[in-house]
Amino acid sequence: MDGPTHNFSRRQNEIVALLRASGRVAVEELAAHFEVSPQTIRRDLNEMSEARVITRVHGGAIVASSVENLAYDARKLVAQQHKRLIGEAAAKLIPDNSSLFINIGTTTEEVARALAGRSGLLVITNNLNVATELYRNRLIDVIITGGSVRPTDGGIVGATTVDLIRQFRVDTAVIGISAIDEDGTLLDFDIREVHVSRAIIENARRVILVTDSSKFARSAPARIGTLADVDILVTDHLPSPAIAALCRTQDVSVVETGGPREGEPDRT
Repeated sequence: MDGPTHNFSRRQNEIVALLRASGRVAVEELAAHFEVSPQTIRRDLNEMSEARVITRVHGGAIVASSVENLAYDARKLVAQQHKRLIGEAAAKLIPDNSSLFINIGTTTEEVARALAGRSGLLVITNNLNVATELYRNRLIDVIITGGSVRPTDGGIVGATTVDLIRQFRVDTAVIGISAIDEDGTLLDFDIREVHVSRAIIENARRVILVTDSSKFARSAPARIGTLADVDILVTDHLPSPAIAALCRTQDVSVVETGGPREGEPDRT
């Protein structure tokens, strides 16, 4: 998205610029900004989605890329309301006096935020933002993995990170991802992060995947695993009956938290 390469209207090119800045745009906000109808904006977004410049999500659109993730500040803005509900629902699945991994991701950070008042937890994380949410609670022990800190989002990755994770066997892993393929493949952008996520999955008795439904419409190049590696999927909505059937086939329990769907107002 370095510059407009399609025969878009001036309004559509301005939408691209807004997406570069925020990572997400909402139909209602764009309609007000350009003083046109929501239907006009939806047509714009649909055309841009067909050109693979954007990805349509409930109530708006996000940047489309299969090789590069959104910037951290932009990722935080995508599906904020859904991520908060997902974090709260996932936290309810984690009992006090238990151990867990929490990996990199804006949705896993919402889980940590919902756990911040709990007691008796041992949390091993490669996410500085997760540690920041939890370390003030004296009833929670926080262990930060070693490794290289990514300046873009506070994620810690590398061989040292993987080595420390393998020294533990925890009750629950809370993982986030960048994309889910239609066949249930879990995907991410940074191969170093993929190695960490695999180690987390391998060293947890139970795996909770937290992801908003926009991830089913995205793509990424590096393979973490499949839905078969997951015990519980917490999401706002499953995008299709086919994905629901795949979860049943793979014995994945699904928790849907609800929230606005495509075409409904999204107040995130």
